[in-house]
Amino acid sequence: MSDFFQTGVVATFHRLGKPNHSKLEEELKWYAHERPIALVLPSLYSEIESEALKGIIRELKEVEYIREIVVTLGPATKKEFKYAKKFFSGLPQKTRIIWNTGPKITEIYKAIESAELPTGEQGKGRSAWMAYGYVLSYQDFHAIALHDCDILTYSRDMLSRLCYPVVMPNLDYDFCKGFYSRVTNKMHGRITRLLVTPLIRALQKILGYHPLLVFFDSFRYSLAGEFAMDVDLARVNRIPGDWGLEVGVLAEVYKNTSIRRVCQVEISENYEHKHQELSPEDASKGLYKMCVDICKSIFRTLASEGIVFPEGFFKTLVATYVSTAHDLLKRYEDDASINGLFFDRHDESLAVETFTNGIKKAAEIISGDPLGVPLISSWDRVISAIPDILERLKKAVEEDNK
Repeated sequence: MSDFFQTGVVATFHRLGKPNHSKLEEELKWYAHERPIALVLPSLYSEIESEALKGIIRELKEVEYIREIVVTLGPATKKEFKYAKKFFSGLPQKTRIIWNTGPKITEIYKAIESAELPTGEQGKGRSAWMAYGYVLSYQDFHAIALHDCDILTYSRDMLSRLCYPVVMPNLDYDFCKGFYSRVTNKMHGRITRLLVTPLIRALQKILGYHPLLVFFDSFRYSLAGEFAMDVDLARVNRIPGDWGLEVGVLAEVYKNTSIRRVCQVEISENYEHKHQELSPEDASKGLYKMCVDICKSIFRTLASEGIVFPEGFFKTLVATYVSTAHDLLKRYEDDASINGLFFDRHDESLAVETFTNGIKKAAEIISGDPLGVPLISSWDRVISAIPDILERLKKAVEEDNK
């Protein structure tokens, strides 16, 4: 039986039968003339020349419906930036590299910060945000798609399936989130399976019905880094600059558009990229840090929705989370067994224990400072404060790419 089941409040589009990828690409090519698409690629310099990125470049060379590719580069020297330009120069689409640590873009960051607007710390969120600003500066794009540069199983149909719901006029969604299975000889995606899902469901048990929690729980893979959106969302969304990025983006989408205009699409039967270490002894790195940042983002979003955390709330939440996580862990073990997959019960239990500590740490931070580090400002707000900022950004990027 094909999995056509619709869960939660978000429209879900599956891979049914044998997908006709060429048909999707032809339709996108036709409508992209009137609804141009920009593809944003957040990349670290260390990912250049990797097998994953080489494979992505090979696939993108065959894509004809993308008007422009914007590579937003993490920390890099001048020599590394020049090499990145050379590496991506083989793409047939118009391609621009944003040198986020270069002098021209640094001046843009300083100008925004001088207006007392937060731009976040260096990272994927900040890099993606700057790329959105560059795309907005042209004022003629309809949609922005984004995916990571470390996808080992990348194929160009991932991109077409991601863009289709946002670009096609008869669908016309504002936001489309990708989802996929992450399985090799065992299940991956621990942070989603063992933290986000049981945490959201534990919150529902305690708080009862809340539309935001239902929204979060409707996503098959809430931490997927692949999505497409209407440019108007890129203009008004604020985003976190830490590992709470994906959850924070969903929270902003929830606030800024109708749920009826949000969907998720299965972009791949299986997905493989680099894996983070659990790091159970160090909350400053690995999945432990990711856990803390994600929990802070969820708790702050709930607080902004008027949820009050009374004394003892987080103690109850931790106990409920642990019970819920272990119930799900048993399901995962049984699911792995019936599919002949390797399942390390000790390792999975250690992940739950680490995430429990992460929830406690996030709760302490939220209790002390409910607002915390401010989100990166929306481009709408930045433009209001500095009316010519997009023109300055466009000029800086174009000069760097000469």
